[in-house]
Formats: sequence, C-alpha cells, structure tokens
Amino acid sequence: MTRYMLSVFGPRERDVTNGYGSVEDFRQSFADTGEFNAKLEREGKFVFADGLAEAGTATTVDGQGDAPVITDGPYLEAKEYLGGFWVIDAIDLDEALALAAEGSKACRGVVEVRPFQTEADLRSLLEP
Repeated sequence: MTRYMLSVFGPRERDVTNGYGSVEDFRQSFADTGEFNAKLEREGKFVFADGLAEAGTATTVDGQGDAPVITDGPYLEAKEYLGGFWVIDAIDLDEALALAAEGSKACRGVVEVRPFQTEADLRSLLEP
C-alpha cells in the first residue's frame, strides 16, 4: 500500500455562499463527507482526516535564519487555500484518484492527490 494525501482546496474564507448553494447543501456536504470517511474506515483505507480553520488564521514561521521570522497569514497569497485533507492508504495511484473523486463529490471541493515521500525516495536523491 502507498500512503497518499488528498488535499481539499477552497476559498480563503468559508461560508455557505462559498461553494455551497444553501445552508442545506452545506449541511449535506458535511453528512456526505462523514459517510465517505466511514467508507474509508470500513475499507481499511483511512489513516487520518481533518479540516483546517480559515487561511486568515494561519501564522507563517521562517526559522532558516539566525532568528525566526513570524508573519501573520498564510505563506502564499492565493485565491484558494488548503481547507482540509485526508491521509489514506491505497493500492496504487488509480485507487487514490478514484477515492479522491468520491471525496471531492462529498465535500464539494477540488482535491489534489499526492503520494507521501518514502525513505527509499529520499535515499535515491542522495545517491550519486
């Protein structure tokens, strides 16, 4: 099995008018997402999932210099931000993409799929 992160992107600030047609659709999205999570758990694919607070609540820390530089707000200015995610185990990319399509439909958001980097991946970068 390979571990994948399914990242859900959405507007900087969320409310029922951003991506949801009505309060009822907003509530249904939460119910559908809960059902999707339960399916992942039943099938042994679920590792972890959660939603994030609005992007405006972020604090960016750059600790590369002599003293850390702390800035209020997200690292990048963009139209859409990471709003939540799933970490799943999937047989291969095709399965991860199929699950991402289901998750996208449930949460009514665009989902990016990325495999986790393995120790072997890192070793191959260091070898001549």
